[in-house]
Amino acid sequence: MTAELDVVIPTLNEAESLSQTIAALRDLDHRLIVCDGGSSDGTQAIACDAGAVVVNSQADRGRQLATGAAAGDAPWLLFLHADTVLGPDSADQVNRFISDRDNTERAGYFRLRFASHDRRARRVERLVAWRCQTFGLPYGDQGLLLTRAFYRRLGGFRALPLMEDVDLVRRIGRRRLVMLDADAVTSARRYERDGWLRRPLRNLSCLTLYFAGVPAPVLQRFYR
Repeated sequence: MTAELDVVIPTLNEAESLSQTIAALRDLDHRLIVCDGGSSDGTQAIACDAGAVVVNSQADRGRQLATGAAAGDAPWLLFLHADTVLGPDSADQVNRFISDRDNTERAGYFRLRFASHDRRARRVERLVAWRCQTFGLPYGDQGLLLTRAFYRRLGGFRALPLMEDVDLVRRIGRRRLVMLDADAVTSARRYERDGWLRRPLRNLSCLTLYFAGVPAPVLQRFYR
């Protein structure tokens, strides 16, 4: 029997985090599709051992997400980052969203939490919640749940190395985005490396430059 939900995860050397991400999906009735961009650290072996369908693509997140989606046929799609671990209420929230026929032209995303006890993490989480509510701009580390038919009508993910998530949610539109009442706990490694002030400012600068028309490959060099 075909699963009702395809979970698509793009990877590139994510062996350290992928097992935990996959384990958090255990209560979901789903098929797992991992699209790998050429990992050399055992990522593909972890995915295969978990029973995932593994496909390969150029290491470009937008292209990987699109390739992963094309490898499945379930009526619903859930896109996740490899370092995002869904909270314990996520399966219930996903099932509720899927069972509501009013959501066939909507997309769900999760509430962002960082895997950090730093108080500054809570401040950034509040800013992210405000950004999502005010501008309708959840990022990819919050997941994205929508029907395959809706995804296709939107044109799917474009082959962008950066801002592929913003590009898609802008086409969805703020009024058709729904925050699910469950957490997506994502890695804080970039914030811990770059600083809890500098990293958000860099992200905001990238977003501003993207809206100003700066090409995504140029932004990618600035983002790292």
